[in-house]
Amino acid sequence: MARRKHVSETPATAFLRAHGVAFTEHAYEWIEHGGAQHSAEVLGLDPHTVVKTLVMEDEAARPLIVLMHGDRTVSTKNLARQIDVKSVAPCRPEVASRHSGYQVGGTSPFGTRRSMPVYIEQTILALPRIAINGGRRGLLVGIDPQECVRLLQARPVQCALAMGAAGG
Repeated sequence: MARRKHVSETPATAFLRAHGVAFTEHAYEWIEHGGAQHSAEVLGLDPHTVVKTLVMEDEAARPLIVLMHGDRTVSTKNLARQIDVKSVAPCRPEVASRHSGYQVGGTSPFGTRRSMPVYIEQTILALPRIAINGGRRGLLVGIDPQECVRLLQARPVQCALAMGAAGG
């Protein structure tokens, strides 16, 4: 039997353990700009079940988190309409890190430095399990997507676009 490689604790995994969430750890070699597509490929997962944690902000620079399928992108116009703000845009990496406490590429919605509203693409909730960042580059955790609603009060939205689609 192969020994499981030890994965160091992160604020996200500590948060999940503290809340009694059953999760699996999936470590992989992180590469710059690899994203969800790379992690899915390396780990043999469907990119649709790998969920990206995106730190964005509204027109007043109020931060928010969007959870999106790894093979989709966010329609910021649709999202803004649904959450009743004028506009939504991705945060600059250094701003995202300041809000979340995580390094970009290792951002988890769990155990963030600052409490932020969380929005989850509605179709993610229909999946039996998802792989989402575990709080550091090169670590995904497998969980039931309903935990995002239970623990983060994630609000379902419909703002997914196919990768490369216009309307951002």
